[in-house]
Amino acid sequence: MSEENCIFCKIVAGQIPSQKVYEDEHLLAFEDIHPQAPVHVLVIPKTHVPTLDDAAPEHGELLGRMMLVGAEVARVKGVAHTGYRSIVNCRESSGQVVFHLHLHIMGGRAMGKMG
Repeated sequence: MSEENCIFCKIVAGQIPSQKVYEDEHLLAFEDIHPQAPVHVLVIPKTHVPTLDDAAPEHGELLGRMMLVGAEVARVKGVAHTGYRSIVNCRESSGQVVFHLHLHIMGGRAMGKMG
């Protein structure tokens, strides 16, 4: 998917509204419109990176910032003390639907064990 057709790029540009939870010059966090948990926030880079596999060494600082912002979102949303899940899906078989790198922050209920 190109940047012109990317729903997340349109959210960053303000063309599509979102319920913002956090924003800085590099990242945006907003409520997922199809939440899978009571707290379900997406943290996205403002730069279009389709998948985690498309991230390059120059994206290292951005990836680290995404994790730190994810932790801040968990604190703001009140799930840091009870626990939360951070997920990055990569490509179709993992469940990635929007091809713009994003971190899911999910909490507010017990999560099933993985693995």
